[in-house]
Amino acid sequence: MDYQPLWLTLKLALVTTLCLLLVGIPIAAGLAKSKSKLKPILEAIISLPLVLPPSVLGFYLLLAFSPNSGLGKFLESAFNLRLVFSFPGLVISSVIYSLPFMVHPVQAGLEALPRSLREASQTLGKSNWQTFTQVLLPNIKPALLTGTILTFAHTLGEFGLVLMIGGNIPGVTKVASIAIYDEVESLNFSAAHRYAAILLVISFVILLTVYLTNKRLSKQKLPV
Repeated sequence: MDYQPLWLTLKLALVTTLCLLLVGIPIAAGLAKSKSKLKPILEAIISLPLVLPPSVLGFYLLLAFSPNSGLGKFLESAFNLRLVFSFPGLVISSVIYSLPFMVHPVQAGLEALPRSLREASQTLGKSNWQTFTQVLLPNIKPALLTGTILTFAHTLGEFGLVLMIGGNIPGVTKVASIAIYDEVESLNFSAAHRYAAILLVISFVILLTVYLTNKRLSKQKLPV
């Protein structure tokens, strides 16, 4: 059995999750704090990957990343970076595709915090940054954990988007879901079963960890 697609899948999921921790948390914080009339529009845009077929999103990203597009030409000429059929392209596509899985839980967690928590922190002389990192984020651990794990698990199962952007290049873009598809097409069901079973076990363990950890964290009292 070729384990390379599995390692590539885990690598993609890990890098995507780390990127979304850096990108998704500030977006969630901005949405939670915002009272702008544009907020519903921004939330709808972020939520689009939840309802769009992956092939639709993949098609438009393929057009955007193509060397024939303005963005594709700029990235290739300025940074010698080609996103189509490459691992960086998979990462960027996965970040866009999994964005709501990070933003929504964190945003909901921040919105559920009592306003008095922020006010008390600022009364004690903490800056906005200190209040956010030292007071607010530690009090939404279940939301952070849920967003992190759901992002990781969601990336593990990507297929249509990965196929559109990355194709099927061994060692570069051939993740486990693509390997399963290849084995089924070749009528090699035993190999497909092994890949699928490993992903099934990993996904189950991840989700079980979320539920058990959130249950433990929910018993902790929120300081007022």
